[in-house]
Amino acid sequence: MYDVIVIGARCAGSPTAMLFAQQGYRVLLLEKARFPQDTLSSHYIHMQGMGLLHRWGLLDKLRDAGCRPITLQSYQGPGVRIEGFSLPVDGLRYTYAPRRYVLDPVLAEGAVESGVEFREGCAVKDLVWEDDRVVGVRYTTPGGTETTDRARLVVGADGMRSLVARKVGAPNVLEHPRVSCTYYSYWSGVPSHFELYERPGRWIGVIPTNDDLTLLMTYFPQDLYNDVRKGVEPFYLDSFRTTAPELYERMQAGERVEQLYGTGHQENYFRKAHGPGWVLVGDAVNHKDSITARGITEAFVQAQSLTDHIGQGLHDDAALGTALKRYENDLSGEALSHYQGALNVAELKPEGRVDMLRMLVGHQEHIDRYFSTLSGACSIDDFYNDELLDLLDLS
Repeated sequence: MYDVIVIGARCAGSPTAMLFAQQGYRVLLLEKARFPQDTLSSHYIHMQGMGLLHRWGLLDKLRDAGCRPITLQSYQGPGVRIEGFSLPVDGLRYTYAPRRYVLDPVLAEGAVESGVEFREGCAVKDLVWEDDRVVGVRYTTPGGTETTDRARLVVGADGMRSLVARKVGAPNVLEHPRVSCTYYSYWSGVPSHFELYERPGRWIGVIPTNDDLTLLMTYFPQDLYNDVRKGVEPFYLDSFRTTAPELYERMQAGERVEQLYGTGHQENYFRKAHGPGWVLVGDAVNHKDSITARGITEAFVQAQSLTDHIGQGLHDDAALGTALKRYENDLSGEALSHYQGALNVAELKPEGRVDMLRMLVGHQEHIDRYFSTLSGACSIDDFYNDELLDLLDLS
């Protein structure tokens, strides 16, 4: 009998398991893949996530794995270019964008070092119920044996297509249509910082990652998805040529070293977060367009929020119920703000945004605070302070 079983060992699951184990609970962590294994990702960890990695003692492991520190961010849209960087969190003044075959094993190792029992290659098939409460999971081991384990709490950290969410019937409490589609690959010989480029109908992200490679990612409107996927490479290259000509020249001097990856299935939702014996974290509870690259960071934030609220109250029915409600309430705050922000950017309509950003040119403090709103170092409300409102003549 375990205290907690966590299904899924990537960005939400491993930190959740680790933090529960550090509180003294017996934790089982199940993952269907065998690490290291890559997955679709925008890789970027915002400053808020970096602060949590530092708090968890995992930041040095990413450095040792060859992550390049990122200390500069720029945005270029119609008629405007700004550059700067987020305000620090916990004294940190850099971020990382690790490949997932690097990041996910580091997170899982952190869980194991905290006392978590980690089993890879295990495919969860069903939940175990007792008196309308989830009390365990049924899964297949790498050897093909079907096994059942029980726990006080089952955590679904199993992604956008969460089996846990499906089996408990967790409804979407907020939902929006797909907005964009994206394709990306990895390039060598393309010097870069964290760069963003935008024009109507196109968005480009440039992110340094492991092994001296650069992630070059472009977004298209969702209604172009069927056309784009039939001719991915021409669409991909033309997006860079027309949106960021100087970057396109840098690309010509470099080399694409992997295939093009992408998806048009970027769902936008919040699900019911918890019920008797179960709770959802990460993409299982909230998924949005990846254009603002908030997924990894928010998985970390949710893991910390959930385990902080539960604390030592896991085996007290009243305390657990209150903790799960508080965790769900957290999702309706900052996470909802970032959700709405991602949907706005994913519309690929820069007009209002660039009008505001033009007014920030020459005011570096406000530029850095603007970048901080996405990184989690500054809230939207704090960004729109009296000084900025005076500058924008909106007060």
